[in-house]
Amino acid sequence: MTDYRTLRVALLGAGAVGSQVADLLLKHGDELADRAGAKLELAGIAVRNLDGKRDADLPRELFTTDAETLIVGSDIVIELMGGIEPARTQVLHAIASGADVVTANKALLATHGSEVFEAADQVGAEVYYEAAAAGAIPIIRPLRDSLAGDRVVRIMGIVNGTTNYILDRMDTEGADFADVLAQAQELGYAEADPTADVEGYDAAQKAAILASLAFHTTVPLDAVHREGITSVDAAMIESARHAGYVIKLLAVCERLTADDGSESISVRVYPALVERTHPLASVHGANNAVFVQAEAAGDLMFYGAGAGGVQTASAVLGDVVSAARRHIAGGVGVGESTRANLPAVPIGHVITRYQITLEVDDQPGVLATVAGILSEGRVSIATVEQTVIEASVGAAASTGSATEAEGSTIGAGSARLVIGTHKAREQDLSETVERLAASGVVERVVSVLRVEGN
Repeated sequence: MTDYRTLRVALLGAGAVGSQVADLLLKHGDELADRAGAKLELAGIAVRNLDGKRDADLPRELFTTDAETLIVGSDIVIELMGGIEPARTQVLHAIASGADVVTANKALLATHGSEVFEAADQVGAEVYYEAAAAGAIPIIRPLRDSLAGDRVVRIMGIVNGTTNYILDRMDTEGADFADVLAQAQELGYAEADPTADVEGYDAAQKAAILASLAFHTTVPLDAVHREGITSVDAAMIESARHAGYVIKLLAVCERLTADDGSESISVRVYPALVERTHPLASVHGANNAVFVQAEAAGDLMFYGAGAGGVQTASAVLGDVVSAARRHIAGGVGVGESTRANLPAVPIGHVITRYQITLEVDDQPGVLATVAGILSEGRVSIATVEQTVIEASVGAAASTGSATEAEGSTIGAGSARLVIGTHKAREQDLSETVERLAASGVVERVVSVLRVEGN
């Protein structure tokens, strides 16, 4: 270790991650100092409640409720409070005080990232946020640094451990959504209010961060199309399995090129079908994975724990070491590269494949009517499978190919059509599904799922 002065580290927040960060800093301080090149002193831990329960046994004298005073004079400020306020105010205060900031706050960066990074640029500070997008998985540095000389074409990732745990259990065990959610809450994977996870808000925040890095463009959170998994049921899981797919909540960030050569980006989060042969299909439990496609580097996949106190603390401390090294080296911080200014297009511009599941009248000519509506809407059919789910008295239920189903003379009842499409534009597909719903032969549109990964 060099003779560089001791660097003061302030910690804001002592929850599951913050407690582990503090514990590791205290236990492995000498080792971290050797890696950083300077001694790291945990100057204090700012919390709302001095008597709150902690996940680690930490010296009480380190705790304070006066975050503002703790920040002043610190070289590195670690923000692990979460949420927007007072995190935003404290981070800006830290930057204005001349400190570098390490944060895992995805909500803050997704909504106020531009403000935070601009403030850091003005004073030559730097903001580190490896833990903000995929827990312990190192994805921020590869996108920001390793792939800076390449052109990222697409990112497709499982970035929320709670939803992956739920969908994985539904797929592998046939479990019910509500039952698995309750188990996820008992295990600590899901909060008492799971809305941020199951409705896709958490994944959308991470998608905005990843897209901003990958495409060197500021991506506001309201530009991210978001859908959750609450509509996914056992029948959809079984239908996906039968067709060779698994359902995953995906964050998809994609570079689009128009016929005139102009470029834009699409950033979206939704439950999608992934072929079981795709690497993302094998991501089980509460793990995360990010699949990156770049023009020169090709396909890259980053896999690991997407959450957890100790795991996320690993990424936070990696940023602390990087911040310490920057202090020793001197110079201004490296600003964010967001100068491409690519526009984010609405979901209607996306082109992908789909699986449409319909309940229809089980009568001759119905399939022809459905096919005609799809054709008129510029949606081409790739596969069709029909299952009779309600037949008239004396008629036997059957399952068959499109040709067999169309030739059937089973009496009036209901049938389920599972239609796989070739690539189509989202706007065309959406309008076509609306026409199908109003056609008179379709009793119910059961589901519409995108097919991603190919």
